[in-house]
Amino acid sequence: MTLDDHDTAFKRQKMIDEQLVVRGITNSLVLESFKTVPRHFFVPDRLKSYAYADTPLAIGEGQTISQPYIVALMTQTAQLNATSKVLEIGTGSGYAAAILSRIAAEVYTIERLPSLAYMAQERFQKLGYMNIVTRIGDGTMGWEECKPFDAILVTAGAPVATESLLSQLNVHGRLVIPVGDLVMQELRCYQKVDDRSFKLEVIERVRFVPLIGSEGWDERLGTRG
Repeated sequence: MTLDDHDTAFKRQKMIDEQLVVRGITNSLVLESFKTVPRHFFVPDRLKSYAYADTPLAIGEGQTISQPYIVALMTQTAQLNATSKVLEIGTGSGYAAAILSRIAAEVYTIERLPSLAYMAQERFQKLGYMNIVTRIGDGTMGWEECKPFDAILVTAGAPVATESLLSQLNVHGRLVIPVGDLVMQELRCYQKVDDRSFKLEVIERVRFVPLIGSEGWDERLGTRG
């Protein structure tokens, strides 16, 4: 099977029409990115037939590739453009970073699990996505030396919006992050108004794997890092 063909292009368009547009994803840049990124390239071989289904999928190491709609919702909420500099916390399969890279100028992504980080990096290289920079480490601390960012997207559930991430935003930048407990969270957007204040918007209820790190959940889970 090639990286892309008529059948998968049809499935992508069907996904956009039936999963994204009908749920309020209207940003043309977001929709175009979903049209061009081959989601089936980011899932395990045994699950490729489900790549465009309306569901998250297991990718190993206890992690998942998020439901397409959630990736689109977070990306639309970030309000990116062609000059944006974006930080993603939780590379996972690399799919969300790939979507971001088709819109933004620069994408930085952090993954704590080396095996996932290496696989994602390999996918980026094969697809020619050269504006994505990857790092293995504690994403809850952000990427201090590359700040400030126009948007930060967190793809795991956090107990709080971490101080490190909030501090690394540009003025008017947006932190899109699921905040809650280990079972359910609410997707929140913190927009930086000035150096001391943020505007909070609650988007909707979501369910993510836990955000592990020094400003997230402890590896043992059930406790703060």
